Amino acid sequence: MKNVDIMIVGQLSLDINTDFGGREERVIGGAVLCSGFAADATGAKVAVLAKGNRAVADPVKAFASRPGIEVIPVDSKTCTSISNVYHTADRERRTCKAISHIEPYRPEDIPADVNAQIYHVAGLMAGDISDEMIEALSKRGQAAVDVQCLLRRDDGEQMAFHDWPDKKKYLPMITYLKTDAAEAEILTGLTDRYAAAKLLHEWGAKEVMITHNTEVILYDGENMYASPLKPRNLTGRTGRGDTTFAGYLAKRLHCGIAESLQYAAALVSLKMETPGPFTGTEEDVYTYMKEYYCLP
Repeated sequence: MKNVDIMIVGQLSLDINTDFGGREERVIGGAVLCSGFAADATGAKVAVLAKGNRAVADPVKAFASRPGIEVIPVDSKTCTSISNVYHTADRERRTCKAISHIEPYRPEDIPADVNAQIYHVAGLMAGDISDEMIEALSKRGQAAVDVQCLLRRDDGEQMAFHDWPDKKKYLPMITYLKTDAAEAEILTGLTDRYAAAKLLHEWGAKEVMITHNTEVILYDGENMYASPLKPRNLTGRTGRGDTTFAGYLAKRLHCGIAESLQYAAALVSLKMETPGPFTGTEEDVYTYMKEYYCLP
């Protein structure tokens, strides 16, 4: 039996990105990519359970620069591909269209010979990772779920966000829940993200993180924590939420909530200054924290 700290469950995607100026680029992306780099840089022992067509998006190549990550490919005849058209220079507004999907993850895809403390669900669209898969992972260890992959649906012309029908059944199985402010409103009907975090905890999630372009907050049932984001530019805006959540999970393995949250906010602030996954070190993050977060 091999033991790791975090197993990230999610596929790579062939992303076709069109920026605000009309320039198109094709890149390998996906929540698992930014999540894996961030958790590995933070010192966690990481495994990536990546499902897809390796001829289109090979996870071994994608994580080649991070040799500490255990890559576990799961074959699928198809691969996820997404078109992203950005409508603003800061990439806060975009239109996303699904071009193709992976074959859904199944509980039998979870390797029996690898054990993790945290199972981080980092899919891309509803249908990729079923509710039953979340239940199976929660029985293996602590389940951490980014709800994007449960709310974002392929409606044909573009992807749109819809509520999670069985949320009240499955939220009690989740130790760490991550949403952004818009997703929190869809789940709860509340525009106040602080109130939404409390309601999601009331429904069963143990630690609720909500990201926003100004800050990241977390509620654990007793205290509300918040840490501002302080990027000096937004050229690397894509992957903000994935980086934040994975950095928090990796740090949370050994630290309290307040320290883990501030670290995650600093990590993503630094990452947002450069396109692509975070390629720095934990030391780089602490240097940034000393300069911009008054860390002694």
